[in-house]
Amino acid sequence: MTDAQVAQLLDVSTKTLASWRSTGRYGLAFLRIGARIRYRKSDVLAWLESRRHGAPETAQGVA
Repeated sequence: MTDAQVAQLLDVSTKTLASWRSTGRYGLAFLRIGARIRYRKSDVLAWLESRRHGAPETAQGVA
């Protein structure tokens, strides 16, 4: 995924993503391919899941 795609998914700016990368603040995995930055969709989804708070799905009646 591109910077813009991930920024849109997370509802943040691309500048925010750049800040997170440079500081390592949130540990969102990314790939540097030359001068380009890319994200694996599976990494982004796993990162989102790791930040989840609240009751587990099974406790909410979802099996």
